[in-house]
Formats: sequence, structure tokens, C-alpha cells
Amino acid sequence: MVLHKFGDRLYDGLVSTITAHLQNIASQIDSSQNEQFLADLNQRWNEHNKSMQMIRDILMYMDRTYVQQQHKTHVHQLGLDLWRDHVVRRKSINDRLRGILLDFVRKERSGELIDKQLMRATTKMLVDLGQRVYVDDFEVHFLAAASDFYKVEAQEYLNTSDCPEYLRKAEKRLAEEAERVAAYLDASSEAKITAVVETELISNQMKVLVEMENSGLVALLRHDKYDDLARMYTLFKREHVKDGLKSVREMTGSHVKETGKQLVMEPERQKDPVDFVQHLLELKDKYDKVIQKSFNSDKLFQNTLNQAFETFINMNPRSPEFISLFMDDKLRRGLKGMSEDDVEVVLDKVMMLFRYLQEKDVFEKYYKQHLAKRLLSGRTVSDDAERLLLVKLKTECGYQFTSKLESMFTDIKTSRDTMMDYKKYSGKSSPDVIELAVQVLTTGSWPTQLGCKCNLPAELEECCEHFKQFYLSAHSGRKLSWQTNMGTADVKASFGAKKHELNVSTYQMCILTLFNDVDSMSYRDIQQATEIPPADLKRNLQSLALVKGKNVLKKEPMGREIDDNDVFSFNEAFTSKFYKVKIGTVAAQKESEPEKHETRQKVEEDRKPQIEAAIVRIMKARRVLDHNSIVGEVTRQLSPRFLPNPAVIKKRIESLIEREFLERDKTDRKLYRYLA
Repeated sequence: MVLHKFGDRLYDGLVSTITAHLQNIASQIDSSQNEQFLADLNQRWNEHNKSMQMIRDILMYMDRTYVQQQHKTHVHQLGLDLWRDHVVRRKSINDRLRGILLDFVRKERSGELIDKQLMRATTKMLVDLGQRVYVDDFEVHFLAAASDFYKVEAQEYLNTSDCPEYLRKAEKRLAEEAERVAAYLDASSEAKITAVVETELISNQMKVLVEMENSGLVALLRHDKYDDLARMYTLFKREHVKDGLKSVREMTGSHVKETGKQLVMEPERQKDPVDFVQHLLELKDKYDKVIQKSFNSDKLFQNTLNQAFETFINMNPRSPEFISLFMDDKLRRGLKGMSEDDVEVVLDKVMMLFRYLQEKDVFEKYYKQHLAKRLLSGRTVSDDAERLLLVKLKTECGYQFTSKLESMFTDIKTSRDTMMDYKKYSGKSSPDVIELAVQVLTTGSWPTQLGCKCNLPAELEECCEHFKQFYLSAHSGRKLSWQTNMGTADVKASFGAKKHELNVSTYQMCILTLFNDVDSMSYRDIQQATEIPPADLKRNLQSLALVKGKNVLKKEPMGREIDDNDVFSFNEAFTSKFYKVKIGTVAAQKESEPEKHETRQKVEEDRKPQIEAAIVRIMKARRVLDHNSIVGEVTRQLSPRFLPNPAVIKKRIESLIEREFLERDKTDRKLYRYLA
């Protein structure tokens, strides 16, 4: 027929024959009962496919020549198109088919069993008819129904579940939908249905979930619910959960800030600096662990945590002092018996807190004071630990920060050698002579106080003079001034028949030797005889008379505070089960308000030259600069040590203008010029 030019008749006849046949088939399928409908449809579809294969083989010549020349639809495709148009898209069949498929999905979501094989065959038929048929006739409606289903389910979950349980259910639903696609839907549906579930169950409920009372994000953080937090992180990280992790991150940051603020501002906590820092370290450990275990060591979460810590640690102006006191406590006794690795871990943790400090120069002031006390009293657990911490501080802040601290160590070493030479110089001293040990400290490297004069006992004065002659003969051009506030002494004392050796400060020794000649003295007399500064004198007298088990003096009248008219007398009845009794003035305690004020003033004074140096450096390089740029650049340069106050920078600029380092521009008052 094709060769005799009857191709048209053959092709058109084929179309009309198949069409008539399929209309008949469609009517039969339409009359199927509900349960039978899908099975009949699939059976007829399989039969139709077989028939079309045979017809294609019979009409192969037409298919290869006529169809191609006339640009008609190939026989196999023609069979699919006609089935689509006359069977699947027949309105009654189409509606029923869609309804049954969606009903099957709904049943399965509710936990009922369905015929997955039949479902798979039906959806495959739709895909074989063309991706658009699958999408338009089924998938669009499937996704819309899923959206409605999960909208309702989200509300039910919220009403009946707490946050962790809700997240578990959402996770389960996501897994189920992926399984459903694998079981009987086309693979292209997976991303789309996942997006619907993520949007309805997670994205749209995100705010409610993280803010849930007693079970939301804050509660999970508080109670270290690592698994639940990890689940939240994983779900909120999903593609269609917009800004999910951002909201978790911000809320975590706010919570840590709030917790930390309560910790650093609580008056009870501030009574014990070591406890204060220990709690900070525990808080840091807690959230480090959360980020590591639950948030996949996410860098952005780590940054948020660091910002939160930096914010609240600097809310308390005493943080630098407390961190130094904590280090002091560790280096004096806390690290005893620890292995090198453990010591390093402790020091690294404290260094982490140190990094958050904005006023590192204040820390340096205190650290220097505490280090001085440790070195002079020989009360350090290990020199290695001290050196290790020094190396860490140097790495963190540079050579300038630690140069004076390093010279303190050098002084102690040099002093040991000096004392060996002095012993040789003074000859073999007999046992009843006073044994003198002197530490020679470089002015400027140590936190010395000026004008700490005190009248030493005559016999000691003689020893000091002897040492001075020896030292100055070896080092000409140097000047020695005695820091009596920093020394200690071992004093032998007799209480009736009992003898004890008292380990006291130099000030306490000066007070005690007064009682060799008298039994009692008033505070005023002691003050006149020793000339010890009043604050120090009162503290030392309290240590000698008011500490239970160490009270070698008696005070009249009894009471904590010391007045000018109080009388002190030698306590003949003093007893102790130890031969050696250490009477300390409490080491490295927190500063009193006046001392704190004094340290603050010293720090402010020390900052002035640093600010000026920075201004001059900047102006030398830039020659002309406006006020705001100078302030910004100075702040940037000095921020590793402290945050300079803009008002102070302004004053320093004025001072430099007065001293003709800079001048104001003649026309623009906000511009400064560098004067070489």
C-alpha cells in the first residue's frame, strides 16, 4: 500500500481503528468497580502495549519510510498518545485515577497497608506516557495534597508534642516520603516532596519550635540534650528551611550572653575570683561540647560563641584581675601533681578566656603583681609551668607584653648567684648571726611601690648596710632601695617554756621585735616606732592578733577593726602543735576599692604614652588625616592590648599639638598635619 502511494489511507485507517478500539476499552475500564479499577486499567495498558508492539512490527515499512517522509508520529508513540488522550485523559477515568492514587498515599501516611506494586505500575504508566502526563495528571495534585496534609499535621504535632518529639516526628516523615518515592513514585518527585515537608513541618514552624517553653532551643542547651540539638541542627540546615541555622545560631548566642551576664554580674560569684573563673571555664567547656557534638563543629557557631563570651566577660571590669588571680592560684597550688599534658590543657583553657579580654594591659598589671609575689616567696608549683604560660602570653601578645615579665625571672636567677658571692664575701657566718637573703630587682620590671619605708630593727639595719657595701663595690653606679613591703623573715620566739619559729613578713617581723623590750604597745606607738604605712600596718596587725591559731599578739579591745587607741600585747599563752608557724598576710587576695582605684589610675597613666606613640606613628606615615580616621586607626592598632577611649585619644591629640608634634589645618579644624 505504501509503495502504491496508499500510505495516507493505511496511516489514517490505523489511527481510526485504534481510536475506536480504545474508546471501547475506556468504557469498559470506566465501568470497573472501585477496587478493580486500577487492576483493570493496568491489565488493559499491558495488553495495549503488547498489541502496539505487534502492529509496529507489521507496519515497520510504513513506520520507517512514509511516517518519516510525511513527518507523522511513529507507530509506537502514536499508541501512547492515543491511550493518553482516549483513556487516561477521559474525564471520568482521569478524576477517578487521581482520586484513587491520592487516597492510597493518604492511607499509607496514616499507617494502612496498600498494594505498592499496583501503585508502582500505575505511576510508571503515567511516566511512560510522558513526564508532563505524570506531572500534570498526578504529581501537581500529589504535592498540593501533601502540603495540606502536613499543614494540618504540623498543628497537631505542636499541640501534642514538645520540641524534641516534634523534631523526631518530622525526621521520621522526611524518611518516609523518601521511601515512598523509592517504592512507587518517579525519582524526580523526591526533591519536590522533600521541599513540601521541609517547608510545612520545619520552615513554617521554626520560630515556634525554637521558642517552645521548657523544651525549645534554650531548654535543650541548658540540659545538654546533644542528640536533640544535633537533630535540630540537621533539620534546620536542610535546603528549604530558610535561615534555619541562622535563627538557631542567634538564639544560642543570645542565651550564652544572658547566662554569662548573670554569671559575671552576680555579686556572690565575685567574692571568690577562682570560683568565678572556674565557672566561666565550665560554661565554655559546656558550649564547646555542644558545638562539637551537636553542631558538627560549625565555624559560624564557634564565632557566635566567641562573640558572646567576649561581650559578657568584658561587662565585669574585674575580669582581668580575676583571670590573673585564677592563674595565680593554679600556679601556686592548683597544678600540683598534674602531668605536663594536663597542665597544658588548663593553661590553654585560661588563655582562651584571656583572648576575650579587651583590657589586656589591666591583666598584665595584675599578672605582674601576682607573679612577683610567687617568685619572691618561692611559692610556684613549677618553673616549667610558669615559663610555659609566659611563652603562651608571648605568642598571643608579642614580645613587648612579656619582656618585663621575663626580666623578673632573670632577676631571681641573678639574685641566687649574687647571694652565693655575698656568702663568700661575708665569710663563714656563725649560727647566731642573722642570715640575710636578698633579691635584687630591676626597677621598672617589678611592680614596686615607692616610699615603702619602714624602720628595721638595729641589728638588721647593720646587715643591710653590710650587703649594700658588698653590692655597690661590685656594681658601681647603681642605687639600692629596700622594698620592705615585699620581704619575709623567720623569727625564733619563746612563749613561756615553748619555742616556735614564726614565718612572717618583714613588716610583721618589725612589729614583733618591738615586743622584745615591752609587753604591750598602743597602735599609735607601733606606728611611730616602725613607720609602716597605715593600711599595711593594720593588715599585718590583724594577721598577728586576730587569726585563730596564729594569734601571737593579743588585742584590747577585741574586734575585727583596728583603731588608733587599740593596745597590743605579747600573747604568752600562744600554743601551736607545729614548731614552725606560718603567719601570712593573705596572699593574692582581691584588691580593696582604694587599691582598685589606684591600679586603674596607673593603667590609665600607662596608656597615655602608648596612645600618643600610635598617633605619631600613624601621622608620620599619612602626614595629613582627619580626626575620625585617627581615632579609628588608633583603636585598630591598640585593640590587641586595650580599647582606647575616643575622649582620651582626643586629649592626647591636643597634648601633641601643644608639644608641636601635630598642628591643626588652617582652613579645616578637623584636619591634622604632622610636623616633622
